[in-house]
Amino acid sequence: MGSVIRSAGMRGFRDVVEQFGGDPAALAAQYRVPLEAIDSDDVLVSDIAMAKLLEGAARTLPCPDLGLRISEYQDIGILGPLAVAIQNSPTVGAALECASQFLFLHSPVLRFTIVADPEGRPGDVGLCYGSSEGDPPRQAIDAILAFSHRMIRFLVDGPYGLHSVHLSHLPKAPAARYADFFGAEVRFGQPASLLRVPRSLLDRPLAGVDGTLREIALDYLHSHFPEPGRVVAPQVRNTIDRMLGTSPPRIDSAARLLGLHARTLQRRLAAEGTSFESLLDDARRDAALRLLTRTDLPLQQVAALVGLSEQSALTRCVRRWYGTTPRAVRSGSGVEPERTSTGRQASGTGRHDLRGEPTPSARSVRRIPGGG
Repeated sequence: MGSVIRSAGMRGFRDVVEQFGGDPAALAAQYRVPLEAIDSDDVLVSDIAMAKLLEGAARTLPCPDLGLRISEYQDIGILGPLAVAIQNSPTVGAALECASQFLFLHSPVLRFTIVADPEGRPGDVGLCYGSSEGDPPRQAIDAILAFSHRMIRFLVDGPYGLHSVHLSHLPKAPAARYADFFGAEVRFGQPASLLRVPRSLLDRPLAGVDGTLREIALDYLHSHFPEPGRVVAPQVRNTIDRMLGTSPPRIDSAARLLGLHARTLQRRLAAEGTSFESLLDDARRDAALRLLTRTDLPLQQVAALVGLSEQSALTRCVRRWYGTTPRAVRSGSGVEPERTSTGRQASGTGRHDLRGEPTPSARSVRRIPGGG
């Protein structure tokens, strides 16, 4: 049914359209996107209308690599205060976790996750982009992956070991254009859109960070909820993440922290197509995978940290999520795609949200250098 998206992702649209002799205002009107959305970062627009505008402009101009071209006009500053927190994170992994945690500020349906390497290499992972409302259109996928690629290059000040790029669509622009932009092999028609990178990239430290600045940015982000157009599910998910391992994750406790009645919260989650139980299950799955693959904690302690009373409960949950045992997940063998509450197999393998502990560190916003 669609959601809203912050218009910052359209920065560069006017420039590219005018370069091709097109009329940005006419295109915006044709696809019912407010004209101010292509000239301002903070207009909330229907994500469906925005996607139709990008696809329609790419056909009309024609400019089949529109998403890639737009990304070249964007820098990390389009993320607003979130950019400060990202740049001042201690590692690349922490920066991506921060971006994932607050991505709902730009669109409540966007998801940025880590997945197991689709090529099966244990030393690699995929940085995967998607939407909770289905696979995004071609130009939107190109734009967000291109921006993500440029953002990581900016954070590490150069190449970051990109192995290959997977795109769920087939190319309209020449394949060589994608390879030149990303500087790596690009594979089309894949199950998920992602960047394949070394797992070690997540632990790579960032230079020149300022912990105080990061804390200020995070405090600002946390204190300005809810933002206009924000749905309640991400707030509940963040609350659950904070409760795991410290207090029993119950809907009445979450509702109290959010200043809502439990029944009101339940109704709002239902209207957004989810439930407290579903969000809790997702949070436990993500936390369990992180603890199993990134720590050597005893399984009983892992169970406690994800809000389960017994190790046997953890074993049952891991079997349901991944079709194998906690020990097999820890060893990196036999992990299968998790299943949704309806029993359908989810896309990707070993997927989990990029959520981590808030570690102080930071540096001021700088512009992404030109080029991919």
